[in-house]
Amino acid sequence: MKPEMDKTAAPLAPPLPGKGGERLLWGRVQGAARGLAVAEAARKWPKLVVAVTRDLQEARQLEQELAFFLGDEALPILHFPDWETLPYDVFSPLPELVSERLLTLQRLQETGRGVLVVPVSTLQQRILPPGYLAAHALVLETGQRLNLGDFRRRLEQAGYQCVSQVMGHGEFAVRGSLFDLFPMGSEVPYRIDLFDDEIDSLRTFDPETQRTTGKVEAVHLLPAREFPVDEAAVTRFRRNWRNRFEGDPQRSLVYREVSEGRLPGGIEYYLPLFFDETATLFDYLDEESLVIQAEGVREEAERFFEQVEVRYEERRHDIERPLLPPGDLYLRADELAGRLNAFAGVTWRSGAVEERPKGYRAAIDLETRPLPALAIQARAARPAGLLEAFLAEFEGRVLFLAESAGRREHLLETLAGFGIRPRQVAGWREFLEEEAPLAITAAPVELGLRLASPAVALVPETLLLGERVRQARKRRRATDADLVVRNLAELQEGTPVVHEEHGIGRYLGLQHLEVGGMRQEFLTIEYAGGDKLYVPVASLHLISRYTGGAEETAPLHRLGSDQWEKAKRRAAQKVRDAAAELLEIHARRAARQGFAFPPPGEDYRQFAAQFEFEETPDQQAAIDAVIGDMTSPRPMDRVVCGDVGFGKTEVALRAAFLATAGGKQVAVLVPTTLLAQQHYDNFADRFADWPVKVASLSRFSNSKETTEALKGLAEGTVDIVVGTHKLLGDQV
Repeated sequence: MKPEMDKTAAPLAPPLPGKGGERLLWGRVQGAARGLAVAEAARKWPKLVVAVTRDLQEARQLEQELAFFLGDEALPILHFPDWETLPYDVFSPLPELVSERLLTLQRLQETGRGVLVVPVSTLQQRILPPGYLAAHALVLETGQRLNLGDFRRRLEQAGYQCVSQVMGHGEFAVRGSLFDLFPMGSEVPYRIDLFDDEIDSLRTFDPETQRTTGKVEAVHLLPAREFPVDEAAVTRFRRNWRNRFEGDPQRSLVYREVSEGRLPGGIEYYLPLFFDETATLFDYLDEESLVIQAEGVREEAERFFEQVEVRYEERRHDIERPLLPPGDLYLRADELAGRLNAFAGVTWRSGAVEERPKGYRAAIDLETRPLPALAIQARAARPAGLLEAFLAEFEGRVLFLAESAGRREHLLETLAGFGIRPRQVAGWREFLEEEAPLAITAAPVELGLRLASPAVALVPETLLLGERVRQARKRRRATDADLVVRNLAELQEGTPVVHEEHGIGRYLGLQHLEVGGMRQEFLTIEYAGGDKLYVPVASLHLISRYTGGAEETAPLHRLGSDQWEKAKRRAAQKVRDAAAELLEIHARRAARQGFAFPPPGEDYRQFAAQFEFEETPDQQAAIDAVIGDMTSPRPMDRVVCGDVGFGKTEVALRAAFLATAGGKQVAVLVPTTLLAQQHYDNFADRFADWPVKVASLSRFSNSKETTEALKGLAEGTVDIVVGTHKLLGDQV
């Protein structure tokens, strides 16, 4: 019988420093113990806890762990995201990222306690000063007087864009007495209904349907950019530019566009020019905050700054786009260390502490232990033998973790097949309060945990069913402008629309007419020559938005003419032409000879046998189809689709093995640096026992690694390369 847990005791009670500048070292912080230790520190520390990670992947893992260990408490978990662009890029970050960054900065000024998770490269950024954010924040309340003209100018000066329909952060639209707005830092847009110059109501609405969803009493507004764009800011930008860069500023496209009131892509890398002085995240922190950092943070800071310097040297000679030196945009590693050392601090490491390093008041090993191998091996005589042996020997309680509710049901079914039946619990707190020796919950925690006292083990499904590459869920955002009009609020007077039977006209608004002795409401649409068509509101489904180009130049059709019918016939002919072209392409492709890879041999079968888990029927079907394509002389044209965690990577791994066996090099193209690192780790681990060299090309690769990878590709010594858009460069 397993011992009961003391429900009043903290599962992990790491020691904390006593005052500012004092530093401790935690050893044996293994697996999810990192998240549990930071969570316990946040519970005890009277001010904010800042967790500094080595990279973005580690930050996301830590955030998931904190959400699990602190999920039912009032302590906020703050995230300050990276721009997700490369230094000196000509692309600007997505508005959603800017929104989240600004919201976090605002919350840092208001939050007394909680946890801020930040990768070291993001912590090195020089950002907007706190005073700018405070001066440009605004609150709107029901009953408040609002001068519409002044408010619109203020929004434009704060970086908001006027659009015909609000769909994303940083946009606003005006339709008579209705004012739609999607503030930065908000999860939903708002519709402001004015009565004269007074706010009559504030409501949230769905950007996809444009229908209101709820009523609120106040709306908080943040600026739409991380820098000012008003006239004074542009003047300051021009002055600072002339002071920083030699030569005629008019030769620079960036200078000219900002001077004319436009913001070019990548303008964020000129942020210091909009301010007299920049700040860093440290300027938003209370001096009594606690900083907990991963061992190796300084080395990662040095590595990142070196990468920025390399990109600076490669791009600094562009006359149209001169660059600010790296030190103007980022803290150097020694500057970062100086700022970190001003706070009470803790460093964690996964290994044991042999002796107390210089500069630390104390070094303590936490009571954690690594979990043994627990993988369920489908082809073994006892597939769950490792897990069964651990459960028999471990004198404590075990909590299984599944990524989602759906995965939890799958894991429950799998465990039940081996006679293991854990009890379902809502989360960490309920598990601690329960007495069941085995429990299971849904939590996207990737790493396991084993505590010595009290005896507790967290076993994530990845340890049982294998690693899966995760991709962050993207926010749904409707961007297709030709959605059928479902709500009159979507239409603005003067907007071109398309009537299903009469063609393109311009919407003039609503009008009440008496028809058959009944007063009804009609949409008024003006056509060429001033002719008007009155469409009953009940026939709104016949109206759709015009998507053929700029609204101002929309070609209006003439009522009663055959213009619209001719346009529809031309469109139908183009559709037929496009279909014929696709059929011709397909026929040419079928007639062409492609490279036929040799059929799978014994080596391939051994490689496939190293996959520890039994393939699902769909996964096996996808593998067979891809291998069939590769061994066929016809050019391959196939898309493999599947939900996260259902085995697409294994399909790619087997295809890559067959390709390398056939003497070809393989490029694995992924959209983000995080996925590049995860896929590289998976490919390198899977091919470790084979004479196949795997390389990576992404932002995580330093200049030496990039040079070696490119050289290996050119010489043929690199067989598989995993990377982001770098793979599309001229050097590859």
